[in-house]
Amino acid sequence: MFGLFCFLLTVLASSFKSKSRLEAENAALRHQLIVLRRKVHGRVRLTNNDRWFFVQLYRWYPAILRALVIIEPETVVHWHLRALIRQMSIENPLWGAPRIHGELLKLGYEVAQSSVAKYMVKRRGPPNQGWATFLLNHLPEVAAMDLFVVPTIGFDLLYAFVIIRLDRRQLIWINVTANPTAEWIARQLTEAFP
Repeated sequence: MFGLFCFLLTVLASSFKSKSRLEAENAALRHQLIVLRRKVHGRVRLTNNDRWFFVQLYRWYPAILRALVIIEPETVVHWHLRALIRQMSIENPLWGAPRIHGELLKLGYEVAQSSVAKYMVKRRGPPNQGWATFLLNHLPEVAAMDLFVVPTIGFDLLYAFVIIRLDRRQLIWINVTANPTAEWIARQLTEAFP
């Protein structure tokens, strides 16, 4: 009796559902039948295309979770989360697992940071630029300086201060003093780079 009552309520409720939602439920049910026909040795085998289909259908119509029979609804949500983690790691290559984990927590997904690291896209190189790339990018603004001792014929010591721009190996500044102080070096720097 209770089953008949539930069936009548379902038939009544289906008349109020949108047509696209009914079509989505029908597509989910049809795809489940296709998967069940492929069953090998009593076990259902899902391919990545099947998972992608259910995740996309869930994105468009979250209500299809009630129509799923061969898959737990939580499994589809986990697949969706896995796809979201991969998408975030592809679109933000400098983000690591802690950052993506924090963004998922802001969106309301309770997931461990180790799970985020597990499902991120693996990269071959380092996620940020190395020293060689950094130096090539900033070479026009990089300069080298040196303060060295020059002995004279009269056995006096003079101190030479030299600044060279690294990109063109161009001499920017040179000055000599007998008594170098911190103030003198600071003044030379401000005169070389006004």
